[in-house]
Amino acid sequence: MKHNIIYIWLLITMLVAMTQTGCSDLLDQKPQGEWVEGDEGSGGSFQSDVFTLYAKIRGFHVTSGTTALAIHSFRSEDAEKGSTAADGAAHGRMFDNFEYIATNGLIGSYWTNNYEIIILANKILDDIAQTETKNGTLSEGDLINRSEAHFFRAYAFFNLVRAFGDVPKIDFKVVNAEEANIPKSPASEIYALIDADLTVAEKNLPRTWSPVYIGRLTWGAARALHARTYMMRNDWNNMNAASVDVVQSALYNLNTPYNQIFRETGENSSESVFELQCTATPSQPGSDDIGSQFAQVQGVRGAGEWNLGWGWNTPTQLLADAFEAGDPRKNETLLYFIKTGGDPSSIPANQPYGEKPIANADVINKYYNKKAYTNPSMRVTYTKSGYWFNIRLIRYSDVVLMAAESANELGRAGEAVNYLEMVRARARGTNSAVLPKVTTTDQSELRDAIRHERRVELGMEFDRFYDLVRWGIAREVLHAAGKTGYQDRHALLPLPQTEVDKSNGVLIQNPNY
Repeated sequence: MKHNIIYIWLLITMLVAMTQTGCSDLLDQKPQGEWVEGDEGSGGSFQSDVFTLYAKIRGFHVTSGTTALAIHSFRSEDAEKGSTAADGAAHGRMFDNFEYIATNGLIGSYWTNNYEIIILANKILDDIAQTETKNGTLSEGDLINRSEAHFFRAYAFFNLVRAFGDVPKIDFKVVNAEEANIPKSPASEIYALIDADLTVAEKNLPRTWSPVYIGRLTWGAARALHARTYMMRNDWNNMNAASVDVVQSALYNLNTPYNQIFRETGENSSESVFELQCTATPSQPGSDDIGSQFAQVQGVRGAGEWNLGWGWNTPTQLLADAFEAGDPRKNETLLYFIKTGGDPSSIPANQPYGEKPIANADVINKYYNKKAYTNPSMRVTYTKSGYWFNIRLIRYSDVVLMAAESANELGRAGEAVNYLEMVRARARGTNSAVLPKVTTTDQSELRDAIRHERRVELGMEFDRFYDLVRWGIAREVLHAAGKTGYQDRHALLPLPQTEVDKSNGVLIQNPNY
């Protein structure tokens, strides 16, 4: 681990209201969210503020905690709250059963923390613009800093527009809080801003970084996120152009076996497009300053050695049943366990560590998310809560499947089949008896095959609900899954009532709430 670290929080806490802290990678590298002695002048004069954006994107309410998991994951048919019936029951009713209430605390936290990212990004962009005006030019480092700020603003606005629809377009430096009290802008205007931000990011972000900056934003991350935003709009032409750009760049590949991607040894693998870095040290084994609670929130809810976490965001039987016979990805998505007093022979040993976790008798879920499963030797060295565990936000296989889906919708079935096979071939590995190649060129059949592949390849990775919404099948699928409370209006969350109230009539609640 690097030493002589001066946390960036000591430098910037007077600039913005901080609710979360940052994290860095487990490996020996310069972490995001921290300042390492010797960095002076290496990344532009605004680098400390930019590193704060990395820290905030990792916040509990944006990507790593209950808030983000509830909004992105619980609402699909493949995940549910988990834990015990009483634990977080109100959130279960809200996000599992679609009993939306505008006073729910999680939507308030999601709104506030994403806007904190936007407001800090605006400050950075304004400060850099003033420097450019004063000096007539920018250093290479500050061109990159500016691009990172544009990326993170786009990322946060994308979170908000998917969750709430029309939202206030705060694209200016906020000096007084009153300046941010503005009406909602149409979602189309928010997406236009996202497009503009990501275009800037794509222009100036490097394609690669030296190893000491592993995890820092790249052109590929910006282009892949842009593809994802086009995907949400079913903009097949632009989605295809962006995803194929990433594929043809040859910056990423699917050479990492699926059973290694989500293990600590698979961090920042050859298919990592955008991965948030975390770590733990003996002196700070469970600190949000350098890690996250991503693994803890989803860890086995047990006692003693099996007290790994809260047991939230758990796979459903429907997801378990969705995998084709012999698909190795099933055992890399589902973490098997028994309840206290259960028969250990009733479940297979989880690989690669051979463990059979024991959960409390009152948990209501059947599985845990293996994509948040930690190495037992590191639990002994640091903490059972897994603060060091990286979060994979954009994987190359997702980009390849975006290329497949858009090609099929554009009538280029041959291309779509080839992209689909890339993903299935990696999944089957050397076992030719499973996951046969999809050969149909019928657009409807191929559409179903690609949708299935997204479901099993990306299972428990945040965005299944948004896939159902953009495909126009959310009501059909969720009702069939028993989530009959879902109606079309539930595609969008209500605005946080606290925000509506304090706006004094400026911010109008979403319809039907």
